[in-house]
Amino acid sequence: MLDQHTIDVIKSTVPVLEVHGLAITKTFYSNLFKDNPSLLNIFNHTNQEQGRQQNALANTVYAAAKHIDNLEPIVPVVVQIAHKHRSLGILPEHYPIVGQYLLAAIKEVLGDAATDEILDAWGKAYGVIADIFIQVEEDLYKATESNGGWRSFKSFKISRKVVESDLVTSFYLTPVDGSNLPTYKPGQYVSVRVSSPESEYLLNRQYTLSQPSNSNEFRISVKRENGSVVNGAVSNFLHDAAEGTLIEVSAPAGVFTYEPTTAPVLFISGGIGVTPLNTMLQSIKNKENVTFIQCARNEKVLAFREAIAKKMDELNPPKGFNKLLSSFKKDKNPNHKVLFSDQNVYVNAEVLRSLVFADTQVYICGPTPFMEAAVNELRELNIPNSQIHYEFFGPALQLGTK
Repeated sequence: MLDQHTIDVIKSTVPVLEVHGLAITKTFYSNLFKDNPSLLNIFNHTNQEQGRQQNALANTVYAAAKHIDNLEPIVPVVVQIAHKHRSLGILPEHYPIVGQYLLAAIKEVLGDAATDEILDAWGKAYGVIADIFIQVEEDLYKATESNGGWRSFKSFKISRKVVESDLVTSFYLTPVDGSNLPTYKPGQYVSVRVSSPESEYLLNRQYTLSQPSNSNEFRISVKRENGSVVNGAVSNFLHDAAEGTLIEVSAPAGVFTYEPTTAPVLFISGGIGVTPLNTMLQSIKNKENVTFIQCARNEKVLAFREAIAKKMDELNPPKGFNKLLSSFKKDKNPNHKVLFSDQNVYVNAEVLRSLVFADTQVYICGPTPFMEAAVNELRELNIPNSQIHYEFFGPALQLGTK
């Protein structure tokens, strides 16, 4: 617990963090990696290169300061981050290092404005927040082990590859030791760690498990990315790898999961964001009121179209004229819609109005601008935030929504 004076000092820094938070986190990561390059074996290099990790940390520090007198509102964010930390093998000994460099970055950016009183208060606050993360992550490690999982990483082989579209390939992964795999919830992910000749350090990426849980194999479905040596390094490694290649994989993690419900369900996917939503869809049984909107640039990059169409016909059997059409045309189930941006067709209120009801539970995954647009349209239709569930590629950022 923090004393009232410390709380008051932290609260007084909120306006400063709103202005200088990103500069502080950029300085923090730069100095941290310069002095501790081995930590680059843990952190996602793409998120660093694109500035997403710096933004995410700035948002988290700002939220912690704003709610330092009552951290309950940020508990969901803490749990989400803790899942990512657990999947990457973050350990208690990492936290003092982070604290040291975070305080140093505050001092470097704010200069004389970062008084001893402010630095002392933030040192105490960081200690409390770090202890919360350490405890939550230890609970997750123990829960994973009790479910047949493991700490850190385990050796897997790529047992087979299946092409899903021009850009997306599914990789079936089996443990080298032949052990049974832990169960997981639809929507969870694993961290994949590889060694690439193009990088001095190990490369980590998190990929959604793209099929319902089974004890024999994981499946991830990966879009081949084009970009710098850092951005796309793991996806290209996987696409170029031969069957039998060994990689390291974490136990499943993540909080963006499907929760069974009697209410109507709407899935809205953008691009490769279809992977967790298709897994959720495939796990549903004996339910008719399910709708799936699948968005992509064009037909060439559309993955899982046939699998989704087949499942939708099982959950929402076409009737009457639609049943006749479905016998010789695909995607004629009125609850399965495919929209191509190359044809200037997008998710909007007109598309959604007839598909959502007051109690609809909505699951969204895709690029951040896509999710922002979808969430805004849903709010325009008076769907409450509690019924809108979404997942980010990479660190949790703030959506630019109304």
